[in-house]
Amino acid sequence: MRTLLTICCLLPFFFAGATPEPPVVRPELIKEDLSYLLGFYKQLHQSPEVSLEEKETSAKLARELRSIGFTVTEQVGGYGIVGIYKNGEGPTILYRTDMDALPMIEKTGLDYASQKMIEQNGSQTGVMHSCGHDMHMTTWLGTARAMVRMKDQWKGTLMLIGQPAEEIGAGSKLMLDAGLYERFGVPKYGVGLHCSPTIPAGQVGFGKGFTMANSESIDIKVFGIGAHGASPHMSIDPVVISSMIIMDLQTIVSRNLKPIESAVITVGAIKGGTKHNIIPDEVTLQLTVRTFKQEVRDMVHRRIKEVCRGIAIAAGLPEDKMPEVIIPEGFTPANYNNPDLVDRLSASAAKAIGAANVIDAEVQMVAEDFSRYGQTKHQVPTVLYWLGTVPDERLQKQDLPGLHSPFYYPAPEKSLETGILVTCQGLIDLFKS
Repeated sequence: MRTLLTICCLLPFFFAGATPEPPVVRPELIKEDLSYLLGFYKQLHQSPEVSLEEKETSAKLARELRSIGFTVTEQVGGYGIVGIYKNGEGPTILYRTDMDALPMIEKTGLDYASQKMIEQNGSQTGVMHSCGHDMHMTTWLGTARAMVRMKDQWKGTLMLIGQPAEEIGAGSKLMLDAGLYERFGVPKYGVGLHCSPTIPAGQVGFGKGFTMANSESIDIKVFGIGAHGASPHMSIDPVVISSMIIMDLQTIVSRNLKPIESAVITVGAIKGGTKHNIIPDEVTLQLTVRTFKQEVRDMVHRRIKEVCRGIAIAAGLPEDKMPEVIIPEGFTPANYNNPDLVDRLSASAAKAIGAANVIDAEVQMVAEDFSRYGQTKHQVPTVLYWLGTVPDERLQKQDLPGLHSPFYYPAPEKSLETGILVTCQGLIDLFKS
């Protein structure tokens, strides 16, 4: 009887499995490197470069990787770089950072704020890392440095990607088209992170399946018949037609799309006319369209064309003046996080920073071209997770600045420490699998 009771008492432990393996990555290992990494981060923040012009940024990253023993190839798809660290027999794992900044003036008031100005479209504008790519790069570098210091804990090949032109959705395609997998090998897994403007620093967020949307830019040229502003009856006003199109486009999501599906149609720019009292003969609308499924994307395209044509016909425009809907072939595909890989990485994150700091992340309609690394013929399982960055002093505020805001900034030290701990633990656990 006593033996039976003993077995019954032990059964829960057998079914629950062994005691969770302790984390390999110790916080003190990361803290030792934080002073150097914070200095590097602030340098990157003060010297941002826009998409396709990341020359100095990529050179800095390349120098850093070489200094710790990586073999680095530059100019892979523009200013893309690939760093390879071979550490015995084992899988190849890709870890990617993006490098580009945005053309906008920084308004954070930080003592290390960017003061850089560039010429764009005939005028001066600032340049800012308002999407956190400087944090991405520094976390990436910190992870590389830590993984080399802990090379006795893992075996395999670490492939570090420094990618250009994420902000225009082009960089991953440039690198893949330049033969990334053919030249450097097909990884077993692909990992990346992105700063979150809503998750507190010290936490991370994971989502399964589709986590970010397809993104495409669509232009609509609306034609009309111009006239004097005092004689509107002599015109077919493209400004009015454009206004009607804008309002009716909103009904596509509200009335043509199944309520359980998701899409966004936003008109971000209206361009037309030259003077107060002139009715122009052309107006251009610029749209961003976000979807997840191909059938939804196809329906949205069809309805945009039908709405534009129907309103133009109702306005009395002839066939040769029907609106022109310009849909480019290329678009940024939706990011898909492999569910099994999410389970493994979130378990690793819980070991590194505690389960309470690993949250389920909501689906976002933003886009990220990291998605392409998992959508080649090789079908590499990939995960892009959210790195919490909101500073403590901002947590109580109602309106947190979002990504691409001139007021956005991460909490540098806490975000870096968390990102490096989580990424290193995840990589080591994957190498051991």
